Amino acid sequence: MEQRRFSGKSHWYHETQARTCHADVQPLVPEAARVNDRFLLDLVVPDDVLHAHHAWLTVARHAGDHLLPDTVTPSRLATLTAYDRLSTALTVAQVSGVQRLCNHYAARLAPLPGPDSSRESNRRLAQITQYARQLASSPTLIDARARIQLAEVGLTDADRVTFNQIVGFIGFQARVIAVLQALNGQPARWLPGIDIQQDAPVERFAAAAPQWQPDIPLPAPGYLRPEQTQALAEAQRIEAMQPLAEGLVGDEAALSLLSALVEALYQGPDAALVALISARINGSSDCFARMTRAISDAALSDAVRNGERALLAWSHNHPRERVLIQAAQALTRSPDRFSAAHLQPVSDVDVTRDVLLRLLGLTALCGWLNRLKIGLGSAPSGQTAASSG
Repeated sequence: MEQRRFSGKSHWYHETQARTCHADVQPLVPEAARVNDRFLLDLVVPDDVLHAHHAWLTVARHAGDHLLPDTVTPSRLATLTAYDRLSTALTVAQVSGVQRLCNHYAARLAPLPGPDSSRESNRRLAQITQYARQLASSPTLIDARARIQLAEVGLTDADRVTFNQIVGFIGFQARVIAVLQALNGQPARWLPGIDIQQDAPVERFAAAAPQWQPDIPLPAPGYLRPEQTQALAEAQRIEAMQPLAEGLVGDEAALSLLSALVEALYQGPDAALVALISARINGSSDCFARMTRAISDAALSDAVRNGERALLAWSHNHPRERVLIQAAQALTRSPDRFSAAHLQPVSDVDVTRDVLLRLLGLTALCGWLNRLKIGLGSAPSGQTAASSG
Protein backbone atom coordinates (compact mmCIF):
# COMPACT_ATOMS: atom_id res chain seq x y z
CA MET A 1 0.00 0.00 0.00
CA GLU A 2 2.16 2.79 -1.27
CA GLN A 3 1.95 6.25 0.22
CA ARG A 4 2.10 9.07 -2.23
CA ARG A 5 1.49 12.77 -2.33
CA PHE A 6 -0.60 14.26 -5.09
CA SER A 7 0.19 17.69 -6.43
CA GLY A 8 -1.97 20.31 -4.76
CA LYS A 9 -3.32 17.99 -2.09
CA SER A 10 -0.88 18.44 0.81
CA HIS A 11 -1.89 15.26 2.58
CA TRP A 12 -1.45 11.54 2.50
CA TYR A 13 -3.20 9.07 0.25
CA HIS A 14 -2.52 5.38 0.03
CA GLU A 15 -3.27 2.78 -2.58
CA THR A 16 -5.54 -0.16 -1.88
CA GLN A 17 -3.48 -2.43 -4.12
CA ALA A 18 -0.61 -4.27 -2.50
CA ARG A 19 2.92 -3.56 -3.62
CA THR A 20 5.74 -6.02 -4.01
CA CYS A 21 8.71 -3.75 -3.25
CA HIS A 22 8.98 -2.13 0.16
CA ALA A 23 12.61 -1.15 0.51
CA ASP A 24 12.52 2.34 -0.97
CA VAL A 25 9.21 3.57 0.43
CA GLN A 26 9.64 6.39 2.92
CA PRO A 27 6.99 8.51 4.63
CA LEU A 28 6.90 12.22 3.94
CA VAL A 29 7.51 13.00 7.61
CA PRO A 30 9.42 9.99 8.98
CA GLU A 31 9.99 11.61 12.37
CA ALA A 32 6.22 11.67 12.93
CA ALA A 33 6.39 8.00 13.94
CA ARG A 34 8.82 8.76 16.76
CA VAL A 35 6.69 10.51 19.36
CA ASN A 36 6.64 10.19 23.12
CA ASP A 37 2.86 10.49 23.34
CA ARG A 38 1.10 8.37 20.72
CA PHE A 39 -2.29 9.83 21.55
CA LEU A 40 -1.64 13.57 21.48
CA LEU A 41 1.36 13.04 19.15
CA ASP A 42 3.58 15.39 21.16
CA LEU A 43 1.18 18.29 20.71
CA VAL A 44 2.22 21.04 23.12
CA VAL A 45 -0.57 21.41 25.68
CA PRO A 46 -0.57 23.67 28.77
CA ASP A 47 0.47 21.78 31.89
CA ASP A 48 -2.67 22.75 33.77
CA VAL A 49 -4.80 21.25 31.01
CA LEU A 50 -2.83 18.02 31.06
CA HIS A 51 -3.18 17.87 34.83
CA ALA A 52 -6.93 18.53 34.84
CA HIS A 53 -7.58 15.88 32.19
CA HIS A 54 -4.82 13.46 33.11
CA ALA A 55 -7.14 10.56 34.00
CA TRP A 56 -9.03 10.17 30.73
CA LEU A 57 -6.04 11.14 28.56
CA THR A 58 -4.07 8.33 30.20
CA VAL A 59 -6.86 5.85 29.42
CA ALA A 60 -6.92 7.10 25.81
CA ARG A 61 -3.17 6.49 25.50
CA HIS A 62 -3.59 2.94 26.76
CA ALA A 63 -6.45 2.38 24.29
CA GLY A 64 -4.25 3.48 21.39
CA ASP A 65 -1.40 1.25 22.48
CA HIS A 66 -3.76 -1.70 22.79
CA LEU A 67 -5.57 -1.28 19.47
CA LEU A 68 -2.51 -0.22 17.44
CA PRO A 69 0.55 -2.04 18.81
CA ASP A 70 3.84 -2.13 16.93
CA THR A 71 3.64 -5.89 16.44
CA VAL A 72 0.69 -8.24 16.13
CA THR A 73 0.65 -12.03 15.93
CA PRO A 74 -2.42 -13.02 13.87
CA SER A 75 -4.28 -16.19 14.67
CA ARG A 76 -7.12 -18.16 13.15
CA LEU A 77 -9.71 -16.14 15.08
CA ALA A 78 -7.92 -12.77 14.95
CA THR A 79 -6.45 -12.26 11.49
CA LEU A 80 -5.85 -8.50 11.44
CA THR A 81 -2.15 -7.75 11.02
CA ALA A 82 -0.27 -4.67 12.18
CA TYR A 83 -0.40 -3.52 8.56
CA ASP A 84 -4.20 -3.94 8.44
CA ARG A 85 -4.61 -1.94 11.64
CA LEU A 86 -2.31 0.93 10.68
CA SER A 87 -3.69 1.03 7.15
CA THR A 88 -7.16 1.44 8.68
CA ALA A 89 -5.86 4.11 11.05
CA LEU A 90 -4.36 6.05 8.15
CA THR A 91 -7.59 5.81 6.15
CA VAL A 92 -9.60 7.27 9.04
CA ALA A 93 -6.94 9.93 9.68
CA GLN A 94 -7.24 10.98 6.04
CA VAL A 95 -11.01 11.26 6.38
CA SER A 96 -10.60 13.45 9.47
CA GLY A 97 -8.20 15.75 7.64
CA VAL A 98 -6.06 16.29 10.76
CA GLN A 99 -2.57 16.52 9.27
CA ARG A 100 -0.69 15.62 12.45
CA LEU A 101 -2.61 12.35 12.57
CA CYS A 102 -2.05 11.59 8.87
CA ASN A 103 1.70 12.12 9.20
CA HIS A 104 1.94 9.87 12.24
CA TYR A 105 0.08 6.87 10.87
CA ALA A 106 1.65 7.20 7.44
CA ALA A 107 5.09 7.16 9.04
CA ARG A 108 4.26 4.09 11.11
CA LEU A 109 2.70 2.27 8.16
CA ALA A 110 5.41 2.94 5.56
CA PRO A 111 8.08 0.49 6.76
CA LEU A 112 5.69 -2.43 7.29
CA PRO A 113 5.48 -5.22 4.72
CA GLY A 114 2.12 -5.22 3.03
CA PRO A 115 0.07 -8.25 2.06
CA ASP A 116 0.95 -10.34 -0.96
CA SER A 117 -0.24 -9.15 -4.36
CA SER A 118 -2.79 -11.90 -4.92
CA ARG A 119 -6.29 -11.03 -6.06
CA GLU A 120 -7.72 -12.22 -2.74
CA SER A 121 -5.38 -10.03 -0.70
CA ASN A 122 -6.06 -6.99 -2.83
CA ARG A 123 -9.80 -7.54 -2.61
CA ARG A 124 -9.58 -7.90 1.16
CA LEU A 125 -7.53 -4.73 1.55
CA ALA A 126 -9.80 -2.79 -0.80
CA GLN A 127 -12.88 -3.88 1.15
CA ILE A 128 -11.32 -2.97 4.48
CA THR A 129 -10.29 0.44 3.18
CA GLN A 130 -13.70 1.18 1.68
CA TYR A 131 -15.55 0.16 4.83
CA ALA A 132 -13.25 2.22 7.08
CA ARG A 133 -13.62 5.29 4.88
CA GLN A 134 -17.41 5.00 4.78
CA LEU A 135 -17.82 4.39 8.50
CA ALA A 136 -15.53 7.33 9.27
CA SER A 137 -16.99 9.81 6.78
CA SER A 138 -20.60 8.72 6.17
CA PRO A 139 -21.64 6.19 8.83
CA THR A 140 -25.15 5.79 7.44
CA LEU A 141 -23.68 4.08 4.37
CA ILE A 142 -22.83 1.09 6.55
CA ASP A 143 -25.60 -1.47 6.51
CA ALA A 144 -26.02 -5.22 6.87
CA ARG A 145 -24.61 -5.80 3.39
CA ALA A 146 -21.45 -3.82 4.17
CA ARG A 147 -20.95 -5.85 7.33
CA ILE A 148 -21.45 -9.11 5.44
CA GLN A 149 -18.84 -8.04 2.89
CA LEU A 150 -16.22 -7.90 5.63
CA ALA A 151 -16.93 -11.52 6.45
CA GLU A 152 -16.78 -12.42 2.77
CA VAL A 153 -13.18 -11.19 2.54
CA GLY A 154 -12.13 -13.20 5.59
CA LEU A 155 -12.67 -11.02 8.64
CA THR A 156 -13.78 -13.01 11.65
CA ASP A 157 -16.23 -11.81 14.29
CA ALA A 158 -13.27 -10.88 16.50
CA ASP A 159 -11.71 -8.99 13.60
CA ARG A 160 -14.90 -7.04 13.04
CA VAL A 161 -14.99 -5.89 16.65
CA THR A 162 -11.35 -4.82 16.59
CA PHE A 163 -11.73 -3.17 13.20
CA ASN A 164 -14.72 -1.09 14.27
CA GLN A 165 -12.97 -0.20 17.51
CA ILE A 166 -9.99 1.13 15.54
CA VAL A 167 -12.18 3.25 13.26
CA GLY A 168 -13.97 4.70 16.28
CA PHE A 169 -10.78 5.30 18.23
CA ILE A 170 -9.00 7.17 15.42
CA GLY A 171 -12.02 9.42 14.91
CA PHE A 172 -11.96 10.12 18.66
CA GLN A 173 -8.22 10.83 18.60
CA ALA A 174 -8.55 13.17 15.61
CA ARG A 175 -11.21 15.26 17.33
CA VAL A 176 -9.36 15.49 20.64
CA ILE A 177 -6.25 16.69 18.82
CA ALA A 178 -8.36 19.18 16.84
CA VAL A 179 -9.80 20.60 20.07
CA LEU A 180 -6.40 20.98 21.72
CA GLN A 181 -4.92 22.58 18.61
CA ALA A 182 -7.79 25.06 18.71
CA LEU A 183 -7.14 25.67 22.41
CA ASN A 184 -3.55 26.58 21.48
CA GLY A 185 -4.86 29.04 18.91
CA GLN A 186 -3.39 27.13 16.00
CA PRO A 187 -5.09 28.01 12.73
CA ALA A 188 -7.25 25.31 11.17
CA ARG A 189 -5.61 24.03 8.00
CA TRP A 190 -8.21 22.85 5.55
CA LEU A 191 -7.04 20.12 3.26
CA PRO A 192 -8.30 20.05 -0.33
CA GLY A 193 -10.75 17.28 -1.07
CA ILE A 194 -11.98 16.81 2.52
CA ASP A 195 -15.76 17.25 2.64
CA ILE A 196 -17.82 18.19 5.66
CA GLN A 197 -19.77 15.21 6.99
CA GLN A 198 -23.45 15.52 6.18
CA ASP A 199 -26.09 14.97 8.85
CA ALA A 200 -27.91 11.65 8.76
CA PRO A 201 -31.34 11.77 7.10
CA VAL A 202 -34.24 12.48 9.43
CA GLU A 203 -35.95 9.24 8.37
CA ARG A 204 -33.49 7.26 10.51
CA PHE A 205 -35.08 8.79 13.60
CA ALA A 206 -38.74 8.27 12.71
CA ALA A 207 -39.23 5.32 15.07
CA ALA A 208 -40.04 6.35 18.62
CA ALA A 209 -37.81 3.82 20.38
CA PRO A 210 -35.62 1.68 18.11
CA GLN A 211 -34.13 -1.39 19.73
CA TRP A 212 -30.55 -2.09 18.76
CA GLN A 213 -29.06 -5.57 18.76
CA PRO A 214 -25.53 -6.70 17.87
CA ASP A 215 -25.24 -8.89 14.80
CA ILE A 216 -22.19 -10.75 16.05
CA PRO A 217 -22.46 -13.88 18.19
CA LEU A 218 -22.56 -13.10 21.89
CA PRO A 219 -20.43 -15.26 24.20
CA ALA A 220 -22.17 -17.71 26.48
CA PRO A 221 -21.66 -16.61 30.11
CA GLY A 222 -20.24 -19.96 31.11
CA TYR A 223 -17.45 -19.64 28.55
CA LEU A 224 -16.15 -16.24 29.65
CA ARG A 225 -12.76 -16.03 31.30
CA PRO A 226 -12.71 -14.41 34.77
CA GLU A 227 -11.20 -11.20 33.39
CA GLN A 228 -13.92 -11.06 30.72
CA THR A 229 -16.62 -11.57 33.32
CA GLN A 230 -15.18 -8.72 35.36
CA ALA A 231 -14.86 -6.38 32.36
CA LEU A 232 -18.43 -7.16 31.34
CA ALA A 233 -19.79 -6.50 34.82
CA GLU A 234 -17.96 -3.17 35.01
CA ALA A 235 -19.20 -2.09 31.57
CA GLN A 236 -22.80 -3.02 32.31
CA ARG A 237 -22.79 -0.68 35.31
CA ILE A 238 -22.47 2.21 32.81
CA GLU A 239 -25.74 2.93 31.04
CA ALA A 240 -24.16 4.05 27.76
CA MET A 241 -22.16 0.80 27.58
CA GLN A 242 -24.95 -1.64 28.39
CA PRO A 243 -26.11 -2.45 24.85
CA LEU A 244 -22.55 -2.77 23.53
CA ALA A 245 -20.81 -4.57 26.36
CA GLU A 246 -21.57 -8.20 25.49
CA GLY A 247 -20.55 -7.77 21.87
CA LEU A 248 -17.23 -6.21 22.85
CA VAL A 249 -16.26 -8.57 25.67
CA GLY A 250 -14.20 -10.82 23.42
CA ASP A 251 -11.47 -8.17 23.77
CA GLU A 252 -11.91 -7.44 27.44
CA ALA A 253 -8.99 -5.00 27.61
CA ALA A 254 -10.47 -2.78 24.89
CA LEU A 255 -13.89 -3.01 26.56
CA SER A 256 -12.48 -1.95 29.93
CA LEU A 257 -10.62 0.99 28.41
CA LEU A 258 -13.67 2.21 26.51
CA SER A 259 -15.81 1.85 29.64
CA ALA A 260 -13.30 3.89 31.62
CA LEU A 261 -13.39 6.66 29.01
CA VAL A 262 -17.19 6.78 29.05
CA GLU A 263 -17.25 6.88 32.84
CA ALA A 264 -14.64 9.67 32.95
CA LEU A 265 -16.15 11.89 30.25
CA TYR A 266 -19.89 11.35 30.54
CA GLN A 267 -20.40 13.85 33.33
CA GLY A 268 -22.35 17.04 33.90
CA PRO A 269 -25.77 18.38 32.91
CA ASP A 270 -24.78 19.05 29.29
CA ALA A 271 -23.45 15.56 28.54
CA ALA A 272 -26.76 14.29 27.14
CA LEU A 273 -27.03 17.35 24.88
CA VAL A 274 -23.70 16.84 23.09
CA ALA A 275 -24.33 13.09 22.91
CA LEU A 276 -27.69 13.81 21.25
CA ILE A 277 -26.04 16.09 18.69
CA SER A 278 -23.40 13.47 17.87
CA ALA A 279 -25.98 10.70 17.43
CA ARG A 280 -28.13 12.89 15.18
CA ILE A 281 -25.27 13.77 12.84
CA ASN A 282 -23.75 10.28 12.72
CA GLY A 283 -27.06 8.49 12.34
CA SER A 284 -27.08 6.25 15.40
CA SER A 285 -30.80 6.12 16.07
CA ASP A 286 -30.42 3.92 19.15
CA CYS A 287 -28.00 6.38 20.78
CA PHE A 288 -30.37 9.19 19.81
CA ALA A 289 -33.36 7.46 21.40
CA ARG A 290 -31.43 6.84 24.61
CA MET A 291 -30.39 10.48 24.83
CA THR A 292 -33.91 11.77 24.24
CA ARG A 293 -34.94 9.86 27.34
CA ALA A 294 -32.15 11.57 29.28
CA ILE A 295 -33.24 15.08 28.22
CA SER A 296 -36.27 16.55 29.97
CA ASP A 297 -37.00 19.16 27.28
CA ALA A 298 -38.98 17.30 24.62
CA ALA A 299 -38.92 20.39 22.40
CA LEU A 300 -35.12 20.20 22.27
CA SER A 301 -35.14 16.54 21.25
CA ASP A 302 -37.73 17.24 18.56
CA ALA A 303 -35.70 20.18 17.26
CA VAL A 304 -32.51 18.12 17.02
CA ARG A 305 -34.43 15.32 15.28
CA ASN A 306 -36.04 17.66 12.73
CA GLY A 307 -32.83 19.28 11.56
CA GLU A 308 -30.89 22.51 11.45
CA ARG A 309 -33.73 24.96 10.90
CA ALA A 310 -35.80 23.62 13.80
CA LEU A 311 -32.74 23.55 16.05
CA LEU A 312 -31.88 27.18 15.23
CA ALA A 313 -35.42 28.22 16.10
CA TRP A 314 -35.30 26.37 19.45
CA SER A 315 -31.86 27.73 20.36
CA HIS A 316 -32.87 31.35 19.75
CA ASN A 317 -34.02 31.56 23.39
CA HIS A 318 -31.27 29.30 24.75
CA PRO A 319 -27.93 31.09 24.17
CA ARG A 320 -25.86 28.80 26.37
CA GLU A 321 -27.10 25.63 24.74
CA ARG A 322 -26.78 27.24 21.30
CA VAL A 323 -23.03 27.76 21.55
CA LEU A 324 -22.50 24.26 22.96
CA ILE A 325 -24.54 22.79 20.11
CA GLN A 326 -22.59 24.76 17.52
CA ALA A 327 -19.24 23.64 18.94
CA ALA A 328 -20.35 19.98 19.09
CA GLN A 329 -21.70 20.14 15.53
CA ALA A 330 -18.51 21.67 14.14
CA LEU A 331 -16.30 19.10 15.84
CA THR A 332 -18.46 16.16 14.77
CA ARG A 333 -18.83 17.24 11.15
CA SER A 334 -15.33 18.51 10.34
CA PRO A 335 -12.53 18.21 12.90
CA ASP A 336 -10.04 19.60 10.36
CA ARG A 337 -11.93 22.93 10.38
CA PHE A 338 -12.35 23.18 14.15
CA SER A 339 -10.59 26.29 15.42
CA ALA A 340 -10.33 28.76 18.28
CA ALA A 341 -13.31 30.59 16.75
CA HIS A 342 -15.51 27.69 17.89
CA LEU A 343 -14.23 27.91 21.47
CA GLN A 344 -14.56 31.63 22.11
CA PRO A 345 -18.39 31.85 22.08
CA VAL A 346 -18.58 29.12 24.71
CA SER A 347 -16.37 31.04 27.13
CA ASP A 348 -18.70 34.02 26.70
CA VAL A 349 -21.59 32.09 28.28
CA ASP A 350 -19.72 31.19 31.47
CA VAL A 351 -18.65 27.66 30.58
CA THR A 352 -15.22 27.03 32.08
CA ARG A 353 -12.37 25.77 29.94
CA ASP A 354 -12.16 22.43 31.73
CA VAL A 355 -15.90 21.81 31.43
CA LEU A 356 -15.74 22.70 27.74
CA LEU A 357 -12.80 20.39 27.07
CA ARG A 358 -14.58 17.55 28.85
CA LEU A 359 -17.75 18.14 26.83
CA LEU A 360 -15.84 18.23 23.55
CA GLY A 361 -13.91 15.14 24.57
CA LEU A 362 -17.29 13.48 25.18
CA THR A 363 -18.48 14.67 21.77
CA ALA A 364 -15.49 12.94 20.21
CA LEU A 365 -16.11 9.80 22.26
CA CYS A 366 -19.78 9.69 21.27
CA GLY A 367 -18.68 9.48 17.64
CA TRP A 368 -16.79 6.31 18.61
CA LEU A 369 -19.85 4.83 20.33
CA ASN A 370 -22.14 5.82 17.43
CA ARG A 371 -19.90 4.02 14.96
CA LEU A 372 -19.72 0.89 17.09
CA LYS A 373 -23.51 0.76 17.11
CA ILE A 374 -23.68 1.22 13.34
CA GLY A 375 -20.81 -1.14 12.57
CA LEU A 376 -21.73 -4.01 14.87
CA GLY A 377 -25.49 -4.29 14.74
CA SER A 378 -28.88 -2.92 13.83
CA ALA A 379 -32.53 -2.99 14.78
CA PRO A 380 -34.25 -6.39 14.75
CA SER A 381 -35.81 -7.41 11.45
CA GLY A 382 -39.29 -6.64 12.72
CA GLN A 383 -38.54 -2.91 12.87
CA THR A 384 -38.28 -0.39 10.08
CA ALA A 385 -35.04 0.43 8.36
CA ALA A 386 -35.29 3.92 9.73
CA SER A 387 -34.60 2.57 13.20
CA SER A 388 -31.40 0.75 12.37
CA GLY A 389 -28.10 1.79 13.92
